[in-house]
Amino acid sequence: MPTQREEDEAEIRRRLGKIVEEIRAKDLDGLKRLYAKDVVSFDVEPPLQHVGIEAKLKNWERAFALFQDVTYELRDLTVTVGDDVAFGHGFGRLSGRMKNGTATSGMWVRGTFCFRKLDGDWLIVHDQASVPFDITSGKGVVDLEP
Repeated sequence: MPTQREEDEAEIRRRLGKIVEEIRAKDLDGLKRLYAKDVVSFDVEPPLQHVGIEAKLKNWERAFALFQDVTYELRDLTVTVGDDVAFGHGFGRLSGRMKNGTATSGMWVRGTFCFRKLDGDWLIVHDQASVPFDITSGKGVVDLEP
């Protein structure tokens, strides 16, 4: 019989899988159900932080507007679970066919997802997507692969 922690880890992994599904479907309503209302997101595009679910969804809406078909993948995912706080980290890549017909393989970013158990549901309260940067040029390094 699985322990509570094992059940919680399985639920968090399922929710991370739902993120992949909802992004591929460009489903903002589905994504909204995975985040806390007061989520704080450190995404790869300005500003430094996006605060609240509406700001997070606007980010996805802008990204979806660029794509005819979108694919998202997560790999090398590690999940650590406590009683009511958990986090996962790995690598994510958004790719697909742009609205102008151009195919893009996207770029790999580092992704971190922080969860809290709120009213019995594991919701994302913080996420971060980042790329390393070259300190001498100050430019992001976007051609790395896991």
